[in-house]
Amino acid sequence: MGQGSVDGLGERESGGCDTAVEGGEGVLYPRIGFDGGVSAVQSRQGLTEAPGGDILLNGLGCVQRQAFGLSPGGLIARNLFLFNESFGEGGALAVTGEFVNSAAPPGLLIEGTGSVTIDSNLMQGNSAGDDGGAMTIYGVNGLDVATNPDDPAYNWELYDRTVNYAAQHKIRILFSIYGTPGWANGEAGLNRKPKDAGDLRRFAFAAATRYSGTYPGADGRSLPAVRHWLAWNEPNNPVYLSPQYARKRGKWVIQSADDYAKICEAIHVGVHATLLKGQKVACGATGPRGNNSPTSPRPSVSPIAFLRGLHNAGLRGFDVYAHHPYYGSPAESPTTKPPGSRAPGSTAVTLGNINVLIAELTRLYGKRRLWITEYGYQTNPPDRAFGVSWTRQAAYLAQAFSVARRNPRIDMMLWFMLQDEPILGGWQSGLITASGLRKPAFEAFRRLR
Repeated sequence: MGQGSVDGLGERESGGCDTAVEGGEGVLYPRIGFDGGVSAVQSRQGLTEAPGGDILLNGLGCVQRQAFGLSPGGLIARNLFLFNESFGEGGALAVTGEFVNSAAPPGLLIEGTGSVTIDSNLMQGNSAGDDGGAMTIYGVNGLDVATNPDDPAYNWELYDRTVNYAAQHKIRILFSIYGTPGWANGEAGLNRKPKDAGDLRRFAFAAATRYSGTYPGADGRSLPAVRHWLAWNEPNNPVYLSPQYARKRGKWVIQSADDYAKICEAIHVGVHATLLKGQKVACGATGPRGNNSPTSPRPSVSPIAFLRGLHNAGLRGFDVYAHHPYYGSPAESPTTKPPGSRAPGSTAVTLGNINVLIAELTRLYGKRRLWITEYGYQTNPPDRAFGVSWTRQAAYLAQAFSVARRNPRIDMMLWFMLQDEPILGGWQSGLITASGLRKPAFEAFRRLR
């Protein structure tokens, strides 16, 4: 600990803080790079400014001084600013542009001229006490901040409308972050990971900032808060994440688990970088089954194998695990165990054997909570092949939520979906038909308390 670099922005001078770091004192970890203006850290001793591009780091009992050279164009880019506060009084980081005057008055930061550009940095605080670290930017060009929710490249109209309508009807929102735009992976497709996980992390931060509960919408009113987030969708299914397997050193490896570990980590870090209380990011969101056959025409990974693959890939940063325990045939009720589920090598995890997944989650990650972020039964009509009757759908809905509520590890269950898709090849598990007719399951869902 206590080691770092400034990525060519200058030399680093370090105070003797290793003992304080190991002892859990509040410090600002490198790597840190600055150009132009003033930077400071505020502790219980007060605000100490360090003009000329220097930074004084002062946690609780640990002082470091970093001296940095200048980079072209006043650019602060690709740096990590991480507060790890273990006690009640944290630090505060402030960044400014050039001084309006030649020097700042003692103990005061002056707004700059906007000459500093901030791009692709991560500023994160972690507080275990009453008051955590805080970071403030003064006098810089906000439109150059990659995590700015007002970036004109973003179109939030649909999501703003969704959260506003949901708030009117007292419905809480879970947002899922899924799909890679072409510019982020060389036009490889929505189901391919981004080349730079930092792009995904910055988007997650922008989204969580916009739906913080205090961000102004187009009409000037604060947008409602969203505190629940889901990373991706069914990454063990090649439709949503590809490739599922890759050949490395003569062996097949679960490539989707390796890729998804980076996706999950990026979204988790980006959302939590807002420092908002109550944020939870669920990872996993796995489909109910997989063939574990890398040479098949459509390779996929079973939920248990995928969970183990995530652990092997080093995934640690997530708040909740998520799964989609759909039934396998119309003959299965919510309590039916999948065929062959007691046999070695069984791959399916439905609601009927959900405790198999919970047991493996406990073995690998301790008593993490579980969210069921998709569940449902399709109906016949219109789906004659996979649907159940309308009456049975209503009964299974009530039974499924009862099963979930009795399980002490399950905190959330979402029914997919509200209204049937208009094409027969789509999903037909809605509480309402495509034409707007309410099925019996609509009233069954409304009676849930």
